[in-house]
Amino acid sequence: MAFDAQDAGTDLTGIQREVLEWNVFADAARTLAASVLASGYQTDVVIAIARGGLLLAGAMSYALGTKNCGSINVQFYTGVDQRLPEPVLSGPMLDAPALAGLRVLLVDDVSDSGHTLALVVALLRESAAEVRTATLYTKPRTALVPDYTWRETDRWIVFPWSSLPLVVAPLTADSTVAPEGVLA
Repeated sequence: MAFDAQDAGTDLTGIQREVLEWNVFADAARTLAASVLASGYQTDVVIAIARGGLLLAGAMSYALGTKNCGSINVQFYTGVDQRLPEPVLSGPMLDAPALAGLRVLLVDDVSDSGHTLALVVALLRESAAEVRTATLYTKPRTALVPDYTWRETDRWIVFPWSSLPLVVAPLTADSTVAPEGVLA
């Protein structure tokens, strides 16, 4: 369970939250990368589950010196504590066969139910030589405990990249004209 920018107006009174700040995120990403390195796992490619895993995957790939990165889009959560019945892959699709024989580190922000991680791990294992998983947070009830995790919590997580409301363009008389300072 994570807070999304579209949920910024939602009343979370009574819901225990964990707020992750940018500076703590930076330390957490490096701590996770150090855990991967300490385990002896040498990843050939870092794959992010978009959108939550994008920033963490980028930070970890830099920390590990892994230049090959990719992402896979999965939709599951639709709002605060609201989700689809099952996670759904969405385009653009990852070229999974291109991972043949590679060691993959699959990265996401949180393993809540574990269903998203399980879906993507199963897909990647069809091609990759080995798949390991890393998340910032793991929930106690998850069906898939990641190989590497920074923290376990049962709280609602507010990430720094999704804590503010959506940015909306100002209304103009001519909607085809970009706002001042924005390239069209």
